[in-house]
Amino acid sequence: MADNKGLDIKSDDKNVDTAPTPQNTPIFTAPLAAAAAAGNSEDEDEDSAPRVNNPALLNMLQGRLGSLVGASSGYVESLPKVVRERVDSLRYLQQQHVAIDKQMHLEIYELEKKFSQLYAPLYERRTAIVAGQAEPTEEEKVEGAKIADAENEDHESGIKEDDDDDEEEAAAGIPEFWLTALNNHPQVAELITERDQEAVKFLRNISLEYLTAEPGFKLLFEFAENPFFSNSVLVKTYYYEQSEVSGILEFKGAEGTEINWKPENDLSVTIETKKQRHKTTNRTRVVKKTVPSKTFFSFFTTVAEPESDDESEGAEEVRDSIEVDYELAEEFKDKIIPNAVDWFTGKALEYEGMEQYDDEFMDDYDDYEEDDDEEDSDEDDDKDDGLSRSVKEAAEPPQCKNQ
Repeated sequence: MADNKGLDIKSDDKNVDTAPTPQNTPIFTAPLAAAAAAGNSEDEDEDSAPRVNNPALLNMLQGRLGSLVGASSGYVESLPKVVRERVDSLRYLQQQHVAIDKQMHLEIYELEKKFSQLYAPLYERRTAIVAGQAEPTEEEKVEGAKIADAENEDHESGIKEDDDDDEEEAAAGIPEFWLTALNNHPQVAELITERDQEAVKFLRNISLEYLTAEPGFKLLFEFAENPFFSNSVLVKTYYYEQSEVSGILEFKGAEGTEINWKPENDLSVTIETKKQRHKTTNRTRVVKKTVPSKTFFSFFTTVAEPESDDESEGAEEVRDSIEVDYELAEEFKDKIIPNAVDWFTGKALEYEGMEQYDDEFMDDYDDYEEDDDEEDSDEDDDKDDGLSRSVKEAAEPPQCKNQ
């Protein structure tokens, strides 16, 4: 129980029932609210304003009030001993419940590992067709056409007169399959820059492997030989730990592959060129500086979790980026890898609750974004804001679930 000594939290109203119950646990925001009210009072005197608006005073109040969060109101402690013993017995039952939860989540994890082996032949077949290493069987083509007809009234099935010519000109497999699929995923598409597009074209497969030594999984990105880096596979490994409170498996860390960039095509940096003029001789020289560049491949960077007591702005930004990374990992694991063809065709946007906008509409939307700083009429501003909100809400990536 926190020490509340010296902090008056009682109401002066004699008619207010202040008996300790779970419903009237000390209202620890009252002193701060009172101070704020005093500071906003129109008829406050000049002497009181500095005390209320004093940052040191407010910080002290917030610190003391923060120590009361989760503190007992004294209600449970005031119960008769026999009742407190019953409460304690419920605590014991709750502990047993958590133990069962832990077992359940571990078994769910093992079940996922088991079924990943059943999915494996399907993924291998998909990879072979996408890469042009195998052609679909007649059964696959016929049944696939039926599914496409059911999903899309405009789907063209059957044989056309010029099909033979198309087959001669067509490239092997399905060109740019994974690039297209990732570009159709709003959250991932935001990470793929214009410079990244050419490199991601060499992506041949994305697969999932569960860890055996400890709970966790790997995301494996397989690339064809390319002019950007020498790695054939880029791996991002995620580790789980089990919550002592709920028993669920939570992310505890991630580790990525170090990319061996080819110097002439390193997408992780940009070369800035500046001219400098000598003050005395008036001669100029060209100075080149390497600066970090935004790229999709930063996904494979290993980011260390800040110390728990580090509350700096930079530490909070790192924590936020790690949280986004975990969410993105779940997107790959639970949505993109299992449903890759739906992301390629764009159908996934339908069952994810997102609408597909044609290029002309999105170009108009981009114009609205660029004109935010221009002075328009109030009516035009309202229209722009409404459009921006509707598009952003529709394109908002789906909420990622944690296991």
